[in-house]
Amino acid sequence: MAKEKSRLQVKYENEIRPELMKELGIDNIMAVPNLTKIVVNSGLGEAKVDRTAIDDMMRDIALITGQKPVATRSRKAISNFKIREGMDIGVKVTLRRDMMWYFMDRLISISLPRIKDFRGIPAKAFDRNGNYALGMNEHTVFPEVDTTQVTKIRGLQIVICTSSDNDEHAFKLLEKLGMPFVKSKKKNKS
Repeated sequence: MAKEKSRLQVKYENEIRPELMKELGIDNIMAVPNLTKIVVNSGLGEAKVDRTAIDDMMRDIALITGQKPVATRSRKAISNFKIREGMDIGVKVTLRRDMMWYFMDRLISISLPRIKDFRGIPAKAFDRNGNYALGMNEHTVFPEVDTTQVTKIRGLQIVICTSSDNDEHAFKLLEKLGMPFVKSKKKNKS
């Protein structure tokens, strides 16, 4: 039984990919920028004192992404932060293929507009390799999270990896997918 594709993935394959081929002057369809993976990460500094923080965030990220996350461990001991080597200090999940497209669709159309006083996301968070990092202060903007069971509002980092090797092509891809970037204001010289 075949799964249905996400509406964003269908839109990419039918409309966005041909447009990008024309705009970027690419002849080969395999060279057109595409999403490769999305990594959702949350660092939990309070986990060194409160052991339930890891379990709570694992539950919430599993609800948000639809995939079970893994706990990230510290690589070395840092005495000033009271962290020992091998201690659980975060949670992450890597989304690929169908799960990635479904998450991206929900992020763009549902979660980002729910942010209080939202005016768009900055276009300066590219890493020169075509990947975009988005930080969120509240994980409760996702409708899957039951706010009555949340003990503390925590932040998330979402890294969107593309097959592009430069930021201009990745920006065009994300813009066409519907990412609400902040519109740059041009100053008039008088």
